[in-house]
Amino acid sequence: MSISENLIPNETIVLEVKKHWIAPVRDSLPAAGLIILAAILGIVKPTGDGFLGWIGSVLGIIQWGLVIAGIAWIVYNVIVWRTAEFAVTTLRVLRYEGVIRRRSSETLLSAVSDVKLNVGMLGKQLGYGDIRILTVSGEAGADQFSSITEATEFRNAMMAQKMAEQTAARAPQMAAAAAAAAPAPAPVPAPSAADAAEAITRLAELRDQGLLTPEEFEAKKAEILARI
Repeated sequence: MSISENLIPNETIVLEVKKHWIAPVRDSLPAAGLIILAAILGIVKPTGDGFLGWIGSVLGIIQWGLVIAGIAWIVYNVIVWRTAEFAVTTLRVLRYEGVIRRRSSETLLSAVSDVKLNVGMLGKQLGYGDIRILTVSGEAGADQFSSITEATEFRNAMMAQKMAEQTAARAPQMAAAAAAAAPAPAPVPAPSAADAAEAITRLAELRDQGLLTPEEFEAKKAEILARI
């Protein structure tokens, strides 16, 4: 299952990365050791007849077993490298890698407590790094992403999405606090009797000039009187 096939409604991919080509190289060092050991056995195994010949045959079988195991291990690591996927979405951090032993993890951004980034000198030159994700569950919920491309950008995308999620969650409380802190509107002072009389006189003039209907005049007059 790919990452794009496992998205939930209203979830989008922010950043998707792969394993760096250094990953199968690092993972295949033990396999290379098996092949080197097989080469050493090919040099030291005895030849001839009798008991020494039998020992040589046994070592020869072990030698070929080591070669086959080493090559198979390297091929597997290459397949894992080509199929691994890592992504930061608007809601989660996703990982899918492995073939025979499929390893996957889906961590909610809201559960992430810390992100550890490890980019060595060689990683800076080649563009890869390791990320360790810590959650509120402690070590039980820790997750390790090894030898991924754009490791720094991946970390930054995680933190940016987490901050955006926290800001959105706090928005209602912040709006309520701002509304509570806002000064109350100053009360409109009631007009004095002299001001009210002057306003009614002006309204009467507008009525006499035909700019106000008698009904509008009476309504405005009642409104002014009610405010005294």
